[in-house]
Amino acid sequence: MTLLLDTHVLLWWLDEPRILAKEARKAIGDGKNTVYVSAVVAWEITIKRALGKLDAPDDLEAAMAANRFLPLSLTVKHALAVARLPDHHRDPFDRLLIAQARHEGFKIVSRDPIIAHYDVPCLVA
Repeated sequence: MTLLLDTHVLLWWLDEPRILAKEARKAIGDGKNTVYVSAVVAWEITIKRALGKLDAPDDLEAAMAANRFLPLSLTVKHALAVARLPDHHRDPFDRLLIAQARHEGFKIVSRDPIIAHYDVPCLVA
């Protein structure tokens, strides 16, 4: 299984993994699964840290590497795919993550209930 982590899921995994649902913890920690973290997540963390709204690791790349999480770049195809999404969600970060997961065929890991309204596989965090 190939997973794409939502921002809150990554932060919970790094700081307090017990917050995550048991199935999500098991899937993320299972070495047989490939786990991606999108550039969109890094962008959201950077913006929210700068605004003082978020506490996150100083070296996100090192934290990702330590957990064997792979980076997922944002492409023009991903960005354009957002236009094909219904307007269930207004958050631009989440819309990009949904578009990436759909385009790449990944299962998104999130606790956001709005994501379930999209045609994308989701594992509840």
